[in-house]
Amino acid sequence: MSKKVFSLAVVSLLVAIFIINIIQNQKDKERIYDETSNQYNPEAESQKTYSSEKLDEGSMAPDFTLTTLDGQTVSLSDYKGKKVIINFWATWCPPCRAEMPHMQNFYEEASEKENVEILAVNVTDLDKGEKAINQFVSEYKLTFPILLDKEGNVSGRYQAVAFPTSYIIDTQGKISKKIIGPMNEEMMVDLVKDAS
Repeated sequence: MSKKVFSLAVVSLLVAIFIINIIQNQKDKERIYDETSNQYNPEAESQKTYSSEKLDEGSMAPDFTLTTLDGQTVSLSDYKGKKVIINFWATWCPPCRAEMPHMQNFYEEASEKENVEILAVNVTDLDKGEKAINQFVSEYKLTFPILLDKEGNVSGRYQAVAFPTSYIIDTQGKISKKIIGPMNEEMMVDLVKDAS
């Protein structure tokens, strides 16, 4: 009996240590990157504001306008009548790296058939600069629009504090689902089908 209790205590301790390490790792990665000093700037992190606006399923997705990596201006409202996956990501984020090949496959296979667009919003204010973003896009051969959130206003408004964070927007412009963490291709297909 005491061996079982001891084993349970050891497993519980290991799980607690694992969770603490994940939380600390996320906090370390969410510091704002300062391109001029080539270092993360923890003081700048506190300057970012997050919206308290309700973003519940069924509520209207806030419109926004951002510039793409290739210099075009894009608004969410440009895609009214289409389903949209808004994906907040960063180049340093391992789950984002794991998710991107799935997003690209989904985009190639389902974007026209399912009447869906992907807007990949890079949290540029937390990332390593446009050169790193360009390298990432080239490495993963991404063909969907890459939007640059240089001031962090859009990610703040959409309350994206962990990455990746995605929103599925239906054809009426309403939030169908919010997903925190990486998605695979099968999840994207199911989530888009569920959106009206």
